[in-house]
Amino acid sequence: DYPTKEQELEIMRRISNMKFDFTVTPVLTKEDIFNIRDEVNKVKISESLERYILELVWATRNPVEYKLTEQAPYIQFGASPRASINLNLAAKAVAFMEGRDYVLPEDIKEVALDVMNHRIILNYEAEADNVKTADIIKAILSRVPIMK
Repeated sequence: DYPTKEQELEIMRRISNMKFDFTVTPVLTKEDIFNIRDEVNKVKISESLERYILELVWATRNPVEYKLTEQAPYIQFGASPRASINLNLAAKAVAFMEGRDYVLPEDIKEVALDVMNHRIILNYEAEADNVKTADIIKAILSRVPIMK
């Protein structure tokens, strides 16, 4: 819901005041963050899941090869190598947050939409047909198998 008029008035007054008086209380130290980063880096990902990530990204570039014939006409530019890098990193982070030291296929699928959504450029036909990037990614996830 929207705020009440009085709440919105208070929000407006606070935000439009350029003299901020906020007290920041750190939750983590710099060392904590570096330690967490080091732990995430220790999370293992199998070669088959690394290859799965590559297949997902390559499907955005060559959709017809992956039997994505309905989606192919809408993709102007597929995802760059940054997508594969960040799918790997994000999947490791998810595994870490779940208390595991290894990545599962579900971890990759969980982050795929967030990682690839802004990395696939659709054309005007997609907009005209109300096709969203999320639709393309869901189709890719449903069609690209995990190789053993």
